[in-house]
Amino acid sequence: MTRLFILIATIAAAVVGAMQLSAAANTDGWQVYDEAEFVMAQGKGKTIVVDVYANWCPTCRAQAPIMDELRAEKQSGDVLFVKVDFDEEKDFLRQHRIPRQSTILVFDGEAEVMRSIAETDRTRLRQKVLGAL
Repeated sequence: MTRLFILIATIAAAVVGAMQLSAAANTDGWQVYDEAEFVMAQGKGKTIVVDVYANWCPTCRAQAPIMDELRAEKQSGDVLFVKVDFDEEKDFLRQHRIPRQSTILVFDGEAEVMRSIAETDRTRLRQKVLGAL
């Protein structure tokens, strides 16, 4: 019985570890949401692109390469690209009235200037985000 428990605990630990590595991989090259840094960037009038994602979300996975492409094209000191974890950042979701994952936002300072929900068409998503930058 003890061996069975140890085997199950080991497998569970491996699964949790793999999930954490997956979460880290999803934010490569992006700023992970931090409330203080976000508010500071808004106060400085920066343009902020926010990707509200969940690791388990197939729509988010479809959006990821499009958003990564935009981030690579628009990297500059004037545009900040931020990933917000839908499962972890409930205060951000409430504050910005975000009902679901796969939501993309663009802020000009404190003002939200664009919102897209569950858009996976490459051309439409690019047009919306680039039009707001």
